[in-house]
Amino acid sequence: MKPEDILPPNPFQHDPHPRTLPPEEEIRRRVKVELRKRMRGLRKTTPAASCQLRSQKIVAHLLAHPWIQEAKSVALFYPIEERHEVDLRPLDEALRARGVVIGYPAIDQETNDMVFRVPSAVDSMEEQGYGFREPALDAPKFESMDVMIVPALAIAPSGHRIGYGRGYYDRAIARLAGSASPPKTIAVAYQFQFMIEIPITEGDVAADWLVTDEHSFAKET
Repeated sequence: MKPEDILPPNPFQHDPHPRTLPPEEEIRRRVKVELRKRMRGLRKTTPAASCQLRSQKIVAHLLAHPWIQEAKSVALFYPIEERHEVDLRPLDEALRARGVVIGYPAIDQETNDMVFRVPSAVDSMEEQGYGFREPALDAPKFESMDVMIVPALAIAPSGHRIGYGRGYYDRAIARLAGSASPPKTIAVAYQFQFMIEIPITEGDVAADWLVTDEHSFAKET
């Protein structure tokens, strides 16, 4: 059996402008495709009640974190409930009660980049064609934040994560890293999504801190 017989399909095979990757990079990308598929399946088949309980523990860890306690502005994400994503809505409520400015991701329809906007209320957001709820197009932009909470399908001690494969968060973090006050980043995931190692590919950006329902720790340096 040849290696290509057991590797998942090339993620660039439908790319209208394909590019040739070095063999090692190609293998890492294919491994990530397979891990992404497996972790999505594992999370989706985990009972919703279990995910909700784990989400509550993640929120408790975040509320106890010094970065969150000191923050005046935080970027969160609205959970895609059918995918059993971590639910941070109780964190939104707790931070708003403290007067913290809360922003949420949105996709700029002209540039296809992820930006952040401040909704009037978390329940006012709607799905706008990208599979998750976004603030309204006329909501104020939110490009300066103290902390950004980042979703993940898998996380590793290095701070690297596996997302849905479009690179929105990696590009946004890299862009904001060049600002006068770059945000601290915290990746969140359930403990069963924690992996010892994740393949690192071009454009991947490590989070500064990792939080699961069981642990809260800084990335390895």
